[in-house]
Amino acid sequence: MTGIKAIRETIRQHMEMQERLRHKGVKVLSLFFIDRVANYTAPDGVIRRLFDEEFERLKPRYPFYQNFRPEDVRSAYFAKKRDKSGQEEAIDTASRNQAEREAEKAAFALIMQDKERLLSFDEPVCFIFAHSALKEGWDNPNVFQICTLNQTVSEMKKRQEIGRGLRLAG
Repeated sequence: MTGIKAIRETIRQHMEMQERLRHKGVKVLSLFFIDRVANYTAPDGVIRRLFDEEFERLKPRYPFYQNFRPEDVRSAYFAKKRDKSGQEEAIDTASRNQAEREAEKAAFALIMQDKERLLSFDEPVCFIFAHSALKEGWDNPNVFQICTLNQTVSEMKKRQEIGRGLRLAG
């Protein structure tokens, strides 16, 4: 499946599942594993742009999402590395400004530390983008769709990616 078709199908399935489970109090999450961080973070990031376009195209069919903008429902967390000066930076991104660094910190807090808030309907984020950060130690029972927009040759890495969503919904 091509990238745009995979993104479209993941969003569509996500929205259908949320429509079915909302009355049970279950918030649906979808996880995207991407090939390069820059494909999301760059001003012209192709993955973010395609997601936004498809979200806008599909949301009129699903009442729950009609009042949301794409930037309300998506967030990303990318692994960090230390540069030569000791500063942390997201892997595979260009230099970041202060606002972008603050947004990264907020995304980290929500995705990696505050599962209760992430699973609350008061928090609109429900589509999570990652590169290599969500391996051991991060699970979420409400991940219903996993879209891999990357090439994975390692069977272990693929199992780890899929394992982020193989849990019972809570």
